[in-house]
Amino acid sequence: MDYTILADTYEELESVSAKLKKTDILAELLRKTSVDELPKVVLLIQGIVFPKFTGLELGIATQMMIKAISKATGFKPRDVEDKFKETGDLGLAAEECIKSKKQVTLLKKKLTVDFVFKNLQQLAFVTGEGSQERKLNLIAELLVSSKPKEARYVVRAILGELRVGVAEGIIRDAIVNAFLFKDGMSKEEKAKLTEAVDYAWNIVSDFGEVAKIASEKGVEGLRKVKVQLGRPIQVMLGEKAESIEQVIKDFGKIAAEYKYDGARIQCQKQGDKVWLFTRREEDVTKQFPELVEFCRKGLKASECIVEGEALAINPKTGSPLPFQILSQRIHRKYDIEKMVKEIPIQMHLFDIVYLEGKTLFDKPFKERRKILEKIVKVIQGKFGLAKQLVTDDVKAVEKFYKEALDAKQEGIFLKVLDSKYVFGRHVGGWMKIKPIMETLDLVIVGATWGEGARAKWITSYVLACRDPDTGKFLPCGMMSTGLTEAEYGSMTETLKPLIVEEKGKNVKVKPKIVIEVAYQEIQKSPNYESGFALRFPRFQKIRFEKGPEDADTIQRVEELFKSQGIRG
Repeated sequence: MDYTILADTYEELESVSAKLKKTDILAELLRKTSVDELPKVVLLIQGIVFPKFTGLELGIATQMMIKAISKATGFKPRDVEDKFKETGDLGLAAEECIKSKKQVTLLKKKLTVDFVFKNLQQLAFVTGEGSQERKLNLIAELLVSSKPKEARYVVRAILGELRVGVAEGIIRDAIVNAFLFKDGMSKEEKAKLTEAVDYAWNIVSDFGEVAKIASEKGVEGLRKVKVQLGRPIQVMLGEKAESIEQVIKDFGKIAAEYKYDGARIQCQKQGDKVWLFTRREEDVTKQFPELVEFCRKGLKASECIVEGEALAINPKTGSPLPFQILSQRIHRKYDIEKMVKEIPIQMHLFDIVYLEGKTLFDKPFKERRKILEKIVKVIQGKFGLAKQLVTDDVKAVEKFYKEALDAKQEGIFLKVLDSKYVFGRHVGGWMKIKPIMETLDLVIVGATWGEGARAKWITSYVLACRDPDTGKFLPCGMMSTGLTEAEYGSMTETLKPLIVEEKGKNVKVKPKIVIEVAYQEIQKSPNYESGFALRFPRFQKIRFEKGPEDADTIQRVEELFKSQGIRG
């Protein structure tokens, strides 16, 4: 496929906001894509060239891209920077440079999807001496062969700034429309097709592969998708509960479990081979070598997928440490053995979803817990089961809740005994009870440099919620309180590499950092794209375990706005 077809599709997707129209545009693209190219096209439409679970990123910064545009077009880097400042978009700057480039190239190739995909993937693997120059050549090779519009989207894709408003729901629906839905089918039949696509994606975690299966094998092929050990599956999430009393009133006897202040880890075992994934699908196997050993010794099954919370422990006192301490290990790529000694962990398992070649999603929670208990060999103080109480006694659960808080944990989960394992958020399965007020997990999309003594720091942050239909981030307030000086410094270092545009003291940043925010109230506001504004937002903590796709949605902001004052 010529890359210009993809570029035209990007432009068309950008020009419309309606979810149904975007779905139609994408479905039409998928229909005319060859089976072999489907996985590549579906990844590229998301602005990526590797499934998220691989952990591979292109890692190209703005300054390198400016040099690549300069090399491909003959413009001086300073001239490219000027165009960038004028447009606020390096993709548009590249487009302008290509339109009036100062050199004729004899080595121009035909720009195809395969050519672009291959060069972009290579960027992730170029390392060692001379790697910067080799990366520049790979990017410049694409830009030299690009028409102006193509250059716009090549640059945006490499920088992770595609912005065409295609979220996972739109990709899922486009796959249904392109390969499965037939004229005359009912809404109920279409819903079943959507369920099949959802199921396959939850198992393989790659819409490119799902599209290929749908195209070649149809709905039955999607329903027969098998778990692949070594690749993460999506996880079940909990909803916040109104009260312990209400949950027991609705469901009767339930299982209460500690909600540990740790990191949720999916442990996969196949013989002696062990893989560890976070809830965001990050592979953290290398970061936790002791947990790999715990799984080898403590899981009696040959093949299984279990879930639990890894909890940081004070090596001197044995008492639990907050998640922020553990997060140092999750993102550490070096000095692993040192970190193992400084921040030891305990693993508390709470579920099993796969055993000896068979999935357990449809089994009720109480059965899954019994199966889990049978295959776990407890390693005292290091590897065992999440603390649990099964009862319909409200006072007993309240006492259990207080015990969890006294043990420095976040709170408790209330789990319905007959609930199946349902991917994503599922009302009526798992419910959280926590003591803090309703906070929001929001993405930083902009910021402002401080003044006076704070001039060296980025001290005010534009917060945004997520539109799940389009994937856009909608600003809903600005926060500048709740951080210590050390945290301002750390946040500045975190955000500086993510800056994509700078005007005076104001900067725009890639939507990558999720923070937990408290606030006094939510107000209606025409000043923010979301239509809402947080009053007196305060920083609580960085949610290292969450990505931008996990941020709270505009619907949740609206629900909290409507519920203000209802719960006293």
